Amino acid sequence: MTTAPDHDPSERPLDAPTSPAPTGQWDEPDDTTGSYALEARGALRRVAGLSTELADVTEVEYRQLRLERVVLVGVWTEGTQADADRSLAELAALAETAGSQVLEAVSQRRDKPDAATYVGSGKANEVRDIVAATGADTVICDGELTPGQLNQLEKILKVKVVDRTALILDIFAQHASSREGKAQVELAQMQYMLPRLRGWGESLSRQAGGRVAGGGGIGTRGPGETKIETDRRRIRSRVSKLRREIAGMATARATQRSSRDRNATPSVAIAGYTNAGKSSLLNALTGAGVLVENALFATLDPTVRRAQSPDGREYTLTDTVGFVRHLPHQLVDAFRSTLEEVAAADLLLHVVDGSDPDPLGQIDAVRVVLGEIDAASVPEVIVVNKVDAMSEEDILTLRRALPGAVWVSARTGTGIEGLRELIAARLPHPDVDVEILVPYHRGDLVARIHRDGEVLAERHEDGGTRLSARVDGGLAAALEEFAVPVA
Repeated sequence: MTTAPDHDPSERPLDAPTSPAPTGQWDEPDDTTGSYALEARGALRRVAGLSTELADVTEVEYRQLRLERVVLVGVWTEGTQADADRSLAELAALAETAGSQVLEAVSQRRDKPDAATYVGSGKANEVRDIVAATGADTVICDGELTPGQLNQLEKILKVKVVDRTALILDIFAQHASSREGKAQVELAQMQYMLPRLRGWGESLSRQAGGRVAGGGGIGTRGPGETKIETDRRRIRSRVSKLRREIAGMATARATQRSSRDRNATPSVAIAGYTNAGKSSLLNALTGAGVLVENALFATLDPTVRRAQSPDGREYTLTDTVGFVRHLPHQLVDAFRSTLEEVAAADLLLHVVDGSDPDPLGQIDAVRVVLGEIDAASVPEVIVVNKVDAMSEEDILTLRRALPGAVWVSARTGTGIEGLRELIAARLPHPDVDVEILVPYHRGDLVARIHRDGEVLAERHEDGGTRLSARVDGGLAAALEEFAVPVA
């Protein structure tokens, strides 16, 4: 008979040798790590560094009277996290340009935006808590919301909700100054507003129906026209009127272009991403003195200036509205008559902000819009601007990606002369060689040849000015009577 030990066998001295534990269920791989990653990937992620709230309390209190306090919300569906952060950073810059104060920015990873609330009902409640904690009065979403998403989000968040399209339209409305620009912006706003009209409660009906109409007679009985129907009818009427006005302005613009075409004046258009330095480049090339501002969409009305190449040929240089990622299609449609200046140009200077974190992304976004306005076939020269704000490493990296680009700084004047020479080389050249002797009393023809053609040789003789030149067909016909045989 064995006696039980007087101590618990599970107890052992600390210095006793250990033996490996038996394998069992606890040694199976932990599958919760993936769940945590999935949860983190679907959660709202705060994007640091985008808040523009001021530390000076008196300044903040002053700005509260003027600026909307906004929270930015983005849904990241494709690309990298860095791409999503850049998109929200650009949205923050747009919000500041519109006169807002960014308090917070959050983004979420989803396969596609939620059809009902853009971010999902749970995340919408989280955004509501953020709005309440920050004291924001507006939420701006980094995308175009459907009317249903806009309505649902406003019901949940209890503050005004604006999408990226409405924000850009608001900036355009603030910066439009010419009659044509204002009409184009209003047309785009009307087209955006039409499907997003909403009515509430008693305001749905303006006309009494049935017996309530009383002695109103024929035409007053029945359900009547609701307020939302009245608004839609008025907007459609206004859209039709704006389209007629813009069409008339487009005719005047086309007449100006045809006048330049008759004079055989080559045209160069400056296009590119917003705030890339297009107006600064126009000033550097022509001394035009147009508005230059470190703000998005500072230029909405195209500016045409006459310039001269180093060899004496004259051409026109046109500054156009800047583009942006996901440019609202309403704006492309409304500004089509203005953007035709780009499509009709002989040469396109595609200006890129070299100091931007993603210059290649800017180029792709601009080329998408150029394709929409049928300007993709215009000969293009990539002009990398703001090289004075770039590091040597960034310049080397971008040079490999853009081997044929021109590198300039419109602010310091670096590379401007080289750009002038490149423009002269890339402009269309006259194709008719002439040898003429122009009498001295026809100095107007000599001046025209210098302005519109290329003078290869010139000398003064007893009978007049002898010129060897290259001109276009129209000018060659006008010079036929002064032609001399080639020796």
